[in-house]
Amino acid sequence: MADQPKPYKISVPDEKLQDLQQRLALSKFATQLESPEQDPWDFGTPVKEVQRLVKYWRNGFDWRKAEAKLNELPQYQTQIEVDGFGSLDIHYVHQINTNKNAIPLLFSHGWPGSFIEVTKLLPMLKGDDGSPAFHVVAPSLPNFGFSARVTRRGFGLAQYAEVLHKLMINLGYEQYVTQGGDWGFWITRTIGLLYPQHCQASHINMVLANPPKFSDDPWAALQHALLPYNDREKAGRKRSEWFDREGFGYNLLQSTRPQTIGAALEDSPVALLSWIYEKLHDWTDAYPWTDDEILTWISIYWFSAAGPAASVRIYYETVHYEMVKGLSYKALIGYVPRVKLAIAHLPREISIVPSSWAAGLGPVVQQNEHPRGGHFAAWEVPEFIFQDLQAMFSKNGPCYGVVPGKDGY
Repeated sequence: MADQPKPYKISVPDEKLQDLQQRLALSKFATQLESPEQDPWDFGTPVKEVQRLVKYWRNGFDWRKAEAKLNELPQYQTQIEVDGFGSLDIHYVHQINTNKNAIPLLFSHGWPGSFIEVTKLLPMLKGDDGSPAFHVVAPSLPNFGFSARVTRRGFGLAQYAEVLHKLMINLGYEQYVTQGGDWGFWITRTIGLLYPQHCQASHINMVLANPPKFSDDPWAALQHALLPYNDREKAGRKRSEWFDREGFGYNLLQSTRPQTIGAALEDSPVALLSWIYEKLHDWTDAYPWTDDEILTWISIYWFSAAGPAASVRIYYETVHYEMVKGLSYKALIGYVPRVKLAIAHLPREISIVPSSWAAGLGPVVQQNEHPRGGHFAAWEVPEFIFQDLQAMFSKNGPCYGVVPGKDGY
């Protein structure tokens, strides 16, 4: 019998708030390498930015206010049994729609995001006479947010997918659709590979793909060989090359020595702030982050149930325990059959591929090119994610009725 979900409220103990204050009060800051010819962000998070935010974290930022705002979300906790890993406490947001035909939507975040990314989508996905309605489930992944930590080795993509799939089944959603970016891309792809009889369609906003091969899809390969890239695709290749050259260092470290960087993230709120804020800045499309937004995102990691260090283990585990149905995790950027796929192309994503590449990811039914937006699309440009989902599941959309009996109206 499945564990019964329990309502959940975030409640960080006062002792943890006091501990944070003490650590911030004892902060030491690095020196800044100065170069008038270069943007100070070229070296990483500028020291002046870190000092400013640490000062505000100590003297202005109100976690209790942020906590109360987060607790307006419909949150729950339940236990999920994972093969070989026992029972894990899983925290999740669950917006239950009053429309009896609402479509179950599983939202998966990545790093350095969290369940908070779904917040702006929730009111849009309630539906009305002109748009589909959704039940929305947005978990904290294990090792993130307010879900349990996993300390046994071997917890890879198959296990993350198992947790999210079993959560949906336990909630009574035998068939559902998914949305994700960053690790949500990999996890929802794995769900589609392992549970295609349950996962009926996916929407992704981070796109990783290879050029089409003649051996796999001769027509797509021929089109790719003959047709030039459009302006979006040319700019996107440059953006991807920049990321591979200048922005990929965190990934190499987290996928090879997560314990080393984890020691800094676990012990120092300044290190955690610098490490994550760099990504919030570099991976977005000039998004106007407020200090309260930044520190809420960082605080969710600092106060997480598993601790900040746990969140980076997914990189190592995915690379080193990579077999999913006999396939390496890199095979997930190949063709995943049976699950209808829709794709959002955003100009400031960290991986931007031509549409001809993306077409090889599976039975692609929709590709939309958006004029702005970056890596955290649901937070930066939720209206575009909503528009894509609306187009997918509306009466004239390619995924209308894909969940039997769930028209969304």
